[in-house]
Amino acid sequence: MTGSSHRTPSPAVAPEHPVAQAENLGVSYQEQSIFSGVTFSVAAGEFFLIIGPNGSGKTSLLKTIAGLLPPATGGVKVFGRAPLTQPRRQFARRVAVVPQQAPTDFPFRVAETVLMGRSPHLGLWELEKAADRQLAAEIMEFTEISHLAHRRLDQLSGGERQRVFIARALCQQPSLLLLDEPTAALDPAHQIRILDLMERLRRQHQVTIIMVSHDLNLAAMYGDRLLLLGDGGMAGLGSPHEVLTYHRLEKTYGCLMLVDENPLGRVPRVIPVPEKFQG
Repeated sequence: MTGSSHRTPSPAVAPEHPVAQAENLGVSYQEQSIFSGVTFSVAAGEFFLIIGPNGSGKTSLLKTIAGLLPPATGGVKVFGRAPLTQPRRQFARRVAVVPQQAPTDFPFRVAETVLMGRSPHLGLWELEKAADRQLAAEIMEFTEISHLAHRRLDQLSGGERQRVFIARALCQQPSLLLLDEPTAALDPAHQIRILDLMERLRRQHQVTIIMVSHDLNLAAMYGDRLLLLGDGGMAGLGSPHEVLTYHRLEKTYGCLMLVDENPLGRVPRVIPVPEKFQG
């Protein structure tokens, strides 16, 4: 484990020069409101976690930040401008997205997939140069997938594929990385490897990370600040200690939660309480 679980949480204040920000943001799907009134700012170099129950709009919020979904009300800005007003190639040079499930229908090899991240930096018919291939090789080394370079995507485990798609995103050389549940369906060892990789990325390369997660304990250990969505809007915003309280979590998730101190560091630990233990 990296030292992420032992750092003092960042203060829960709006950054002066945010990388991403939302103001009274609302998102709808087929004229049905998903959430509204969401306001937050994310500072450069911050590890910002979006959490909340199923259907609360976590993925929709990430898509809106990525410029893949238009706001219904309010607005969102990335690097000071609305995502949908920015040229897509220019936007892709600064913002990379790792979806929860990337398609593996085409049997590309790992090295080819990672190199696709250079596309925003190339002309329409321009081929990758030696410098692009060198960068891809360095990123595969950083993400510990060099030994998989000649393997096809459909031959990889779930954890290996996630690292490949993260490597492809890093090949864009983004300043902002958006991840939608990158540890979903992974075993604990692979979850920690992915999040330790994210921690190294922001510390060593100053990349800002906004990530959706279902795991409250991983969010507490890695997140500088958390945004909790629920009940059609914001249910909490702040440091892990400020957001992960048993009153707030019970109200948002609709189940009994025990919150105490994580023995690994100065962050909260969340334990859902099954009915058979409530007597």
